Amino acid sequence: MTPMPEPVFALIDCNSFYASCERVFRPDLARTPIVVLSNNDGCVIARSAEAKAWARMGEPYYQIRDTLRRHGVQVFSSNYALYGDMSERVMSLIETMVPACEVYSIDECFADLAGIPGNLTQLGRDIRTRVLRCTGIPVGVGIATTKTLAKLANHTAKRLQAHTGGVVDIREPFKRDWVLRNTGVAEVWGIGKRMTAHLAELGIRSAMDLATADPRLLRERFSVVIEKTARELGGTPCLALDENDPPRQEICCSRMFGQRLTTLAPIQQAVATYTGRAAQKLRAQGSLCKRLRVSIRTGMFNPDEPRYSQGALVQLPYPTNDTLLLTRMATEATGRIFRPGYRYSKAEVLLLDLRQPGEFSDDLFAAAQPAACDRLMAVLDEINERYGRAALRAGSVPRAPAWGMRREMMSQSYTTRLDQLWRVSAC
Repeated sequence: MTPMPEPVFALIDCNSFYASCERVFRPDLARTPIVVLSNNDGCVIARSAEAKAWARMGEPYYQIRDTLRRHGVQVFSSNYALYGDMSERVMSLIETMVPACEVYSIDECFADLAGIPGNLTQLGRDIRTRVLRCTGIPVGVGIATTKTLAKLANHTAKRLQAHTGGVVDIREPFKRDWVLRNTGVAEVWGIGKRMTAHLAELGIRSAMDLATADPRLLRERFSVVIEKTARELGGTPCLALDENDPPRQEICCSRMFGQRLTTLAPIQQAVATYTGRAAQKLRAQGSLCKRLRVSIRTGMFNPDEPRYSQGALVQLPYPTNDTLLLTRMATEATGRIFRPGYRYSKAEVLLLDLRQPGEFSDDLFAAAQPAACDRLMAVLDEINERYGRAALRAGSVPRAPAWGMRREMMSQSYTTRLDQLWRVSAC
């Protein structure tokens, strides 16, 4: 019997992903510090390496605006359409170079390298080279025998990029031990600030301390998750590659308005917009929805303004993914919970009771979504896939609403809108 190959995982992580996406189409910013802001240009959510000296993650933009301007930091509003499309391009390339891949987040994925012959460090360099050449996005690669160690290897590859070239393989015990000794426990995947403080009480301050701690004690004192983390750091795989994400049990779409709203009509427009986006995600995972919840609220932190928050749960007539039906039910519910005299700041649409077709056990005579609706939604998604999100939408959804998020410094949607394609002028 042929022995099973040793488990080998790689974590491929895009470097300063949002900032890197902006640089792809602005090569003049290759060495310029960049920060990217959250919805409504509120807080810093991404920074290039050069910008970390002047901006902390989560720091309000209005507090550091002058500092950023003084140091020549380029500021961008978040452009999620661009980032999502660039992520898909990066992940698609990686999937062609490895046997199996688990997309972990918008800017990182795990790859299964077990049984691949040859020099895996060179494979990591090949991945870096191809992704950079084909997308313009720099990545780091960490290789190890467990997913948690691969995360640490990737962290080391970035931290010591000048020496590692962006690829670190720590399968050999002496390399693994060096990384564990020289990495604080706070840098370990899944160990937050609060857990770092608890572990420090036990004298666990480095990744090596955690790797050599008694797993059973960690389980009794904390949880099975911490026990598995310690075992993984010691080289025992406890986390497998998850190639297929299970369908989500809830789908939420919520946004802060770009300005306070006091009348019903624009709030219903916002709810219709959010419902359409949630319905698109629902169809993308092949699910149907039986209930939805709509909620609206005022700002909750201004003591000089009255506060109000209310939601409504809606039972749908049948399991559906129909944007038009969901939008109608959501906007009607909004009208029921709206109260005049308040300045509203946010709306949320939550799709609940999600299941795959055929999983709902209704009686024989229960209503079902018409087949014509299935065909209509398929055409809707095909057109929007080809011509851009919201190219075809419900009539209650405006193209450029006044209540939309403030994104005054947003770059163009270079890859998702025909009218904003990258233009190159001849010299």
